[in-house]
Amino acid sequence: MGIYEELQARGLIAQVTDEPEIRELINNGGARFYIGFDPTADSLHVGHFMALCLMKRLQLAGNRPIVLVGGGTGMVGDPSGRTDMRKMMTPETIQHNCDCFKKQMERFIEFGEDKAIMVNNADWLMDLKYVELLREVGVYFSVNNMLRAECYKQRMEQGLSFFEFNYMIMQAYDFYHLHQTLGCNMQFGGNDQWSNMLAGTELIRKKTGDDAYAMTITLLLNSEGKKMGKTASGAVWLDPNKTSPYEFFQYWRNVDDQDVMKCMRLLTFRSLEEIEEMEHWDASRINEKKEILAYELTEMVHGKEEANKALDAARALFGAGADSANIPAFEVPASMLAEDGSASVIDLLVAAGICPSKSEARRAIQQGGVTVGEEKVEDLAAALSHAQMEEGVLLRRGKKTFKRIILAK
Repeated sequence: MGIYEELQARGLIAQVTDEPEIRELINNGGARFYIGFDPTADSLHVGHFMALCLMKRLQLAGNRPIVLVGGGTGMVGDPSGRTDMRKMMTPETIQHNCDCFKKQMERFIEFGEDKAIMVNNADWLMDLKYVELLREVGVYFSVNNMLRAECYKQRMEQGLSFFEFNYMIMQAYDFYHLHQTLGCNMQFGGNDQWSNMLAGTELIRKKTGDDAYAMTITLLLNSEGKKMGKTASGAVWLDPNKTSPYEFFQYWRNVDDQDVMKCMRLLTFRSLEEIEEMEHWDASRINEKKEILAYELTEMVHGKEEANKALDAARALFGAGADSANIPAFEVPASMLAEDGSASVIDLLVAAGICPSKSEARRAIQQGGVTVGEEKVEDLAAALSHAQMEEGVLLRRGKKTFKRIILAK
């Protein structure tokens, strides 16, 4: 089985421009492909996970990745899937975010001579002159076709600015520039990027006569059709300072039963034979599958040591006897303590990130969903004592959201 057939079997491929040519290219290690990442934050998140795993799979099969960070396109912002315009960032913020991306990507792909390379489209887009761009590129774009593109539909309802309208041209120009300077012959991206990617292949064909190809990968959706990678407190980040390794582990440990094997196929590097065997496991082993998924993805992103700590903490929480010290803790600052040294449970729920607001914390208590240790909290005025926090106590909302509450030293 070639890498193309494996991607098909894992359910990774959504759309392709020229299947026979793409199949031959990547199966023979002949693809010099790029994937773009706009630096809209200082960390990659679970939404980028599929692309990172795809780059790794293709590099292992002998193909060469080109990682494009959008220092230039980030100045505009991708309107795809948006109902509002993205916030404009300063050049300094964009550069900082680009630097953070590379550090995280190095866990997935190997950079170096004849290996993966990273480029920043600010290096060429920022030097373009407007009239020259109109003459060199704009002449090849039909406004009628652009307005029919899926990536603009939602923004059209709210009002698409001319500022954002240029994004497709910029992304197409990226592909053309990489083709001319680095011999890039393929672009990969999320399924919501299809229109932008086709624009790039067309621009290359019209300007050079060369063939270039595009393939979109399946979006990471749950069984309800919603994008995965979001929690009540926000995105699931790959940066351990934004989403701890334990929280990352718990996100995958708690995926819906129906999504476990799909995630195993799409994201892990277990063989298809192993995955097929797991699909025939008895239904009683669902938690074992979830633990395997969570451990392997946490190891991939954060390393073996952090994955082991997360596993130990999870088992401790559910009574498997491991060391509870690995459960993520919230250190209570002195400023939160009352005169008697206690701290309000409602305040702690919010400060520890267990509930997003005090009103949500009150509602959780009223619905019987908050526990301290093994005791259910029933009083809205409940507080943890100084002694409890000194020793360390588990504050939990439901079964899946919790922190060990300890006094700051």
